[in-house]
Amino acid sequence: MQINCTYDSLENPKSLKPSPKNPNHHSPDQIDRLCKILQYQGYRAPIVVSKQTGFVVVGHARLQAAMKMDLTEVPVNYQDFENEDQEYAHMVADNSIGEWAELDLSQINLDIGDLGPDFDIENLGLKDFTIEPADKYEESKIKEKEISELQTEHECPSCGYKW
Repeated sequence: MQINCTYDSLENPKSLKPSPKNPNHHSPDQIDRLCKILQYQGYRAPIVVSKQTGFVVVGHARLQAAMKMDLTEVPVNYQDFENEDQEYAHMVADNSIGEWAELDLSQINLDIGDLGPDFDIENLGLKDFTIEPADKYEESKIKEKEISELQTEHECPSCGYKW
């Protein structure tokens, strides 16, 4: 397995202890897709283990994927936490903060053509993603431009009132 990240040490995944308080659960389909992504990308982020408790704090899915692929070593970063509250908060925040983002699927559809004919879109990790014809998105971009051109601001030269 290729490792493309910094880490403190390489550890046997069987020796790592998942946090019993991890509220994030990973479906078999998600782990299968992650295995495929790891085979394509290698590890780009280490598994984070707490120095205080010895539990995995970040990287539970990567750990499950490593076990499924029968890997004998994974990159691990050992971190200090002030207390178990901070450790728990980091674990939950790492899982949840990404949900706040909005993924622009239309932009991905436009970018797909630049990735080459042999690129496997499953390596993007998107669930139920289908490539849409480029003309559909070009049409919507043209309409957005037309609407924005109609929305012009005016300002009264005497009083400065804007509308």
